[in-house]
Amino acid sequence: MTAHEPFLIQAIDLARRNVEEQGGRPFGAVLVRDGTVIATGVNQMGATGDPTAHAELQAIRAASRDLGSLRLDGCTVYASGHPCPMCLAAMTMTGIDAVYYAHSNEDGAPFGLSTAGVYAELAKPLGERAMTVRHLPVRVAGTDLYALWRHRQPG
Repeated sequence: MTAHEPFLIQAIDLARRNVEEQGGRPFGAVLVRDGTVIATGVNQMGATGDPTAHAELQAIRAASRDLGSLRLDGCTVYASGHPCPMCLAAMTMTGIDAVYYAHSNEDGAPFGLSTAGVYAELAKPLGERAMTVRHLPVRVAGTDLYALWRHRQPG
């Protein structure tokens, strides 16, 4: 057994219990730093009515709160299923070093649990995507949002 497998087994067990006990979707995540579990999460979309309540994001939110940091450098996520682009982006933006997953998009496809189509859509140039994404450089006189933010930062 590799060093990663116990954490993947834990993520799978979280996913199984989420289905059996909560009626949730079959996704669990374990966030680890230096071999220690920092946080866990399960998919809570149905329970919360929040389409962003994916297991990986729930674990990231819990870890950030517990550690008091927006950065999770040095952490690894173990997920029961292939992370969707939203979760992968959040992991990237928080500085997570690695992600390992047990079930692929191909495994989930027969059950309607693949995000391969989302990955394919995001790989297209902006002008070719189904959703309109356009830059409109509107500015309000006297308001420079980014400068305002920088000015209000401590130090």
